[in-house]
Amino acid sequence: MVRSVAASRQQTQASPAPLAQEAPPPASPQATTTPQGPLPATAPSGPVIVLDPAHGGTDMGARGEAATEKDVVLQIARTVRAALERQGFRVILTRNDDSNPSYDDRAAVANAFRDSIFISLHASSTGTAGTVRAYSMRFATPAAAFAAAAAVSGAPPPQSRPAPPVALASWEDAQRPYVPGSRRLADMMQNEFSQAFAGSPSVSETAPVRALRSVTGPAVAVEISSVSAETPEALVASADPLGNAIARAIGVFRQSGTAAGGVK
Repeated sequence: MVRSVAASRQQTQASPAPLAQEAPPPASPQATTTPQGPLPATAPSGPVIVLDPAHGGTDMGARGEAATEKDVVLQIARTVRAALERQGFRVILTRNDDSNPSYDDRAAVANAFRDSIFISLHASSTGTAGTVRAYSMRFATPAAAFAAAAAVSGAPPPQSRPAPPVALASWEDAQRPYVPGSRRLADMMQNEFSQAFAGSPSVSETAPVRALRSVTGPAVAVEISSVSAETPEALVASADPLGNAIARAIGVFRQSGTAAGGVK
């Protein structure tokens, strides 16, 4: 995807010469060029990554003996955000506290941008510890049947519909035109997860994930196993490699070019 570029500053001012003495010749640029402080990063470019820590507030999500899903995914989201930002991405969280925005409000964050990728973060209550799975949206009505019904009713097929504005982000079929791109992105993420997290499958799955339904762009749910672990710190520790794996997958996704349903 995007790599940060660092720059260094030069100090070229020589110390003033003593009175009544000839000033020494200036030092060569190589001798005086030294980095000063932390290296600044370039402005973010490419897609906006919207991280969605699932649940929040009174919605605890999955519960383990030592942690709840809502707390674990928020900690993971903050670390994943830092990992993605180091790769040059602009990252926004749908929540950064113990609030619980509605599904439509979460989707609206991503829908506000022309070029965005939505990633909903979850922690399962079961599954092999240390494994990660990626899901894209599965609708109950197949796309072909949906298009046929739309043709009978006189409505345009979903592929020709413009992306709804933020005010219409509750449109129940908003994700449908982007399912092919979302599935492709999920597969690329799963490939990275299978290499970074032993035991993870190599192929993504589809599921009727409500958090993805109203997003008008590539959208993937990522689920980490498992919140029932005796030490939830192990889950949080996986956040940095998780962020790096997601960054690599998005890089491959962008380099592969865009096709119908791939971007907004």
